[in-house]
Amino acid sequence: MAAVTGAREARFEKLHAARLARAARIVASAIALGAGIAAVSVPGKAAAQSYTFNAVSIEGNARIEAGTILSYAGIARGETVTAAELNDAYQNIVATGLFETVEIVPQGGTLTIRVVEFPTISRITFEGNRRIGDEELSAIVQSQARRVFSPATAEADAQRIADAYAQQGRLAATVSPRIIRRGDNRVDLVFEVLEGGATEIERIAFVGNDAYSDSRLRRVLQTKQAGLLRWIIQSDTFIEDRIAFDRQLLQDFYASRGYVDFRITGVNAELAQERDAYFVTFNVEEGQQFRVGDISVTSDLPEVEPDIFRAGLNLREGAVYSPNRIDNQIARLERVAVREGLNFVRIEPRITRNDRDLTLDVEFLLTRGERIFVERIDIEGNTTTLDRVIRRQFNTVEGDPFNPRAIRQAAERIRALGFFSTAEVNAREGSTPQQVVIDVDVEEQPTGSLSLGGSYSTTDGLGASISFSERNFLGRGQRLGFTINTASSSRNYAFNFAEPAFLGRDMTFGIALSYRETEGLNSDYNTARGLFRPYIEFPLSESSRLQLRYELNYSDLTATDDLTDVSEVIKAEAALDERYDSALGYTYSFDSRRIGLNPDAGFLVEFGQDFGGVGGDTQFVKSSLRAVAQRLAFSEEVTLRATFEAGALNYSEGQSRTTDRYLLGPNTMRGFEYGGIGPRDLSNDADDPIGGEYFAVARFEAEFPLGLPEEYGLSAGLFYDVGSVWGLSDETTSTPSADIVGEDFFARHVVGFSVFWDSALGPLRLNFSEALVKEDFDEPLNFNLTLSTQF
Repeated sequence: MAAVTGAREARFEKLHAARLARAARIVASAIALGAGIAAVSVPGKAAAQSYTFNAVSIEGNARIEAGTILSYAGIARGETVTAAELNDAYQNIVATGLFETVEIVPQGGTLTIRVVEFPTISRITFEGNRRIGDEELSAIVQSQARRVFSPATAEADAQRIADAYAQQGRLAATVSPRIIRRGDNRVDLVFEVLEGGATEIERIAFVGNDAYSDSRLRRVLQTKQAGLLRWIIQSDTFIEDRIAFDRQLLQDFYASRGYVDFRITGVNAELAQERDAYFVTFNVEEGQQFRVGDISVTSDLPEVEPDIFRAGLNLREGAVYSPNRIDNQIARLERVAVREGLNFVRIEPRITRNDRDLTLDVEFLLTRGERIFVERIDIEGNTTTLDRVIRRQFNTVEGDPFNPRAIRQAAERIRALGFFSTAEVNAREGSTPQQVVIDVDVEEQPTGSLSLGGSYSTTDGLGASISFSERNFLGRGQRLGFTINTASSSRNYAFNFAEPAFLGRDMTFGIALSYRETEGLNSDYNTARGLFRPYIEFPLSESSRLQLRYELNYSDLTATDDLTDVSEVIKAEAALDERYDSALGYTYSFDSRRIGLNPDAGFLVEFGQDFGGVGGDTQFVKSSLRAVAQRLAFSEEVTLRATFEAGALNYSEGQSRTTDRYLLGPNTMRGFEYGGIGPRDLSNDADDPIGGEYFAVARFEAEFPLGLPEEYGLSAGLFYDVGSVWGLSDETTSTPSADIVGEDFFARHVVGFSVFWDSALGPLRLNFSEALVKEDFDEPLNFNLTLSTQF
C-alpha cells in the first residue's frame, strides 16, 4: 500500500516539477528579453537585472478576479522589480493551489500572466467500497464538492482512506483518485477503492513466559487469532494500534499479580509469504513475583496522628503486591484525611524492595500538598444527557481542594455509565496558578433499544414479543423498560423504572410492575399473577448495599376445564379465592469484587427477607440466602466456583399454594426438570409437582479450557450439585384423598459435564448431567441448553 501511494506521489511531484521547469524557462526568457531592452535604454549591469512594467494583463481566469491574481503576484504597475521578485511572483501564484498551470510572459512594458484554473469539484463519489460506507468515507476526506480541485488534497484523501482500511486490518487496500471532466470547468472526483482481503493474525505466541501459559496470556489480549469464525470475529485482523494496546494489557496483567520486573522486550510481527496473514510473537521477561512486606504509616505533619490512618488500611502482609492495591489504600487514606478535616494532605507511597524474601515494604508518608482548588467543571459534547448526570459522578465540586485521584475516578465513573462513546476528563490551569478547571468532553452514543419478535414452541404455540429499554431516559440517567410477550398459553407484561440518583444522592429508587397469565402451561392449572414493587437501594460501605422494598402481589390459581387428571391438592388450592399479599422486605448484599483487591478470587453474599401482613390476606416470613465464591487456580487456567442457595417460607396466617412454594428449575438444581424434585401429589394419576416451603442447593463446578483456539469461544466444565426441596404446611398435607410424596428432606446428587460457548447469540451453556441419587418419583433431565451467567 505504501509503495502504491509513493508511486502516486512521485507522479504528482514529476508533474509539478515539469510545470515549474516550463515556467522557469519562460521567466528566464522574460528576464533575458527584459535585460536586453534595459541594456539598450539604460546602460549598466545593475539596471539589466531590474525592470518596470507599465501594464499587467491577466489571461485565462474565469472564477478568480484579475485583481486577486495580481495581489497573489505582489507586482504593482510602474513598480521596478528584480528577476528574483518576478520568480517569487510566479511561486506565490502557484502556491495558492488554484491553478493547473501558470505562465508569466513579459511583452515590452506589459507583463502577461496566463493561468489555467483548477476545475471545481461537482461531486465526490466512492467506488468499490463495501466494508466502509460512503458516509464514513465522506467524513474522512477533506476534498469537498463546490470547492476547487487540488491534486495534493486528493492524494492525501486517498491515503486517509487507505489508513482507514488499514485500521480494519486490510493492509493491501489501495485507493486511486480519478477525475471525470464535465462542462464549465467542472469535474467529478472519484475514489476507486480496491479493498483487498483482511490481513489476519494466524498465530499469537509468547517467548519467555513460565508462570502463565500462552493460552492464558492470549485471553488477556484484545487481539485474537483467526479461526473458524473468522468471517464474524473482527479482532483477528492485524492492527498496529491494537498491538500497542495489547502491550499495555500484558503489562497491567503481570503488574497486578506482583511481577514488578516484568517487561516486554519486543513484539515481532512477521508477514506470511502470501501476505495474507501475520504471525505475532511477544518476547517477555516475567521476573519474580513479589508480595507485600512490612506496612507502615508515617507523617511529616505535626497535627496528623499516623495511628488513625493506619487503622484505615485493609492491606495485609503477605498479599500479592499490586499497584491497584496500593492505589486503593491511598484512596482510603485520603478519605480518612477528609473525615478528620485535613485538607491538602498528600499520601506518598515509598516502596522498599527485599530481594532475599521477595517482598516489598510499603510506607505511606503523609506530607503537605499544594494548595490548589477546583475553580469550575466545564462539560461539553452532551447533546442529550443533562449536565447534572455527568456532574454527579464527581465527588468534587467547585471550591473543593483539587485531588487528581478523585478526578480520575470520576472519569472512570463517567465512562462506566455507558452513555458516551468517548469521555475525556482533563485538568488545566484556571484563572490563577492555585486554581484548576476540569474539562469534560463527551460524545453521545445510542442508549436505547427496541425489539420485535415472534416465536413458536410445542408448549406455548405461536407467540409474539415486543420490548423497549432505555438506559438514559430523557437524558436524566434513568432506566426505563417494558416487555410484552404473548403466546397461546401464556401472556406476560412487565414495566420497570429506576432513578439511580434519587434525591441527588447515591440512592436508587425504582418501580417494577408485572402481570402474567398461564393457561395449563406445563401444568394442570391456570395462573394469574400481578406484582407492584417500589424500592430504594443504597450503599452501606464500599462493598455492601441494602435494598428496602414494598411488594403487593396478586395471585389466582384455577383448575383447567378437565378435572379428571388434576391432583387433589391442586383442586383444593384452585377452590380458594384470589389473594393479595402485602409485604415489606429487604436484601443485604456484600460483594468483595467492588473493592477488587484480589483479581484471582471474590465472593458474594446476599440475604433477604419479606414480611407479609402489612395489609393483604396473609401473614408470612420469606427468607432467602445466596452465597457465591470463585477463585482462579492452576495459573488462572481453571476457574473454581461454589454456590449455595436456600429459601424458607413460613405462614402464620393463611396457607401457601403451589404458586407460592419453591419449584426449582434446571438453572438452580441441574439434572432435573422444572419442579422435578420435591413434594408431589400422585392422586388421580396426576403426578403434579406442588413445591416445598424450604429448599437448599449447593453447586460446585470447575471451568477449564478445552485446548482449542481461544477465538472459538469454547471451554468446558465439570459440576456437582446436591440439594433438596421439602416441607409442607398441615393444611396442605391434610388435603382429603391426596397422595403426597417427597415431603421430607432428601438430598439429590448430580454430576455433569458442561460446554460453554461464547456465541454470536450470547454466552450459551450446554449441560450434560446424570443424577447419582434421586427419588423414584423425581423427573431427571440429562441435557439442557441455557444462557450462561457469570459471577
